[in-house]
Amino acid sequence: MPVSWTFDDIPDQRGRTAVVTGASSGLGLVAAEQLAARGATVIMAVRDLAKAERARAGIAGDLLVRRLDLADLDSVREFAAELRAEGRQIDLLLNNGGTAKPGHQHSAQGYESVFATNHLGHFALTGLLLDLFRPDRDPRVVTVGSDLYRLLRGGPDLDDLAGDPAVTPPVAYIRSKQANALFGVELDRRLRRAGSPVRSLLAHPGMARTPMNRRYDSAGEWAVTRIGGLLLARSSQSGTVPLLYAATAPTAETGVFHGPPVLRWGNRVHARPVVAPGNDRALAARLWQVSQDATGVRYLDAPRAAAAPK
Repeated sequence: MPVSWTFDDIPDQRGRTAVVTGASSGLGLVAAEQLAARGATVIMAVRDLAKAERARAGIAGDLLVRRLDLADLDSVREFAAELRAEGRQIDLLLNNGGTAKPGHQHSAQGYESVFATNHLGHFALTGLLLDLFRPDRDPRVVTVGSDLYRLLRGGPDLDDLAGDPAVTPPVAYIRSKQANALFGVELDRRLRRAGSPVRSLLAHPGMARTPMNRRYDSAGEWAVTRIGGLLLARSSQSGTVPLLYAATAPTAETGVFHGPPVLRWGNRVHARPVVAPGNDRALAARLWQVSQDATGVRYLDAPRAAAAPK
């Protein structure tokens, strides 16, 4: 059932530490501001330090800016090492940062840049921070996806992480969001199997007016986005509501997608089942293995089947 929920319903966050990726603008900045306003220490994990410092200057609360480039696995490792060296413990990781349409580019490690930023960087970051979570303070990982993940069959192409130049930017983006859905559900499955107190939740903002949605590759894309935006797009503040519901609400569930109403009016959060291809267990297991191989970050491995007696 939909739940009526607003920022006013965010529980007291005093004593909690949250890492928010992509926190220099858009949804991430709104989330950082709201969490800090309720007492959390917020680590703004960003690529552009100067931009984040300007944003932080207008926000009250305990906010720390740290550099993180999700498209560069070396930067992900350096970020995690910095938190470890500072003796940080965390309670929330909001995997929010992402990109949509940089064209056919490659990450520092040679992977298609949208997939590398939206999935591989967060996969590695989660694994590198997992042992920093405090076990007794409702620890959560929230991965921000998109309801568009349902639009393509088959899931992400795991045979060619360098990417096919013929793949259009919208398709590349949707495939990365399919990876987010698969990862969020599989992460919680593996955490439960390991007996971990950390929970993995999924959320999406619907169509929100953010800087990422102001770049267009063609006049047709501009027209579709603009017309759709007039009808459906919500503000960054409204789009962040489901994310913070998943991050803080005691009633938030795992194994579902928390999102807004289809139309932009109203403040209800819907928890919808994860559907194909996000609920494909075999594909999720393969994505996990491919992601480990690509990032070099291994965690929560599934137990291997016992060898048959000879």
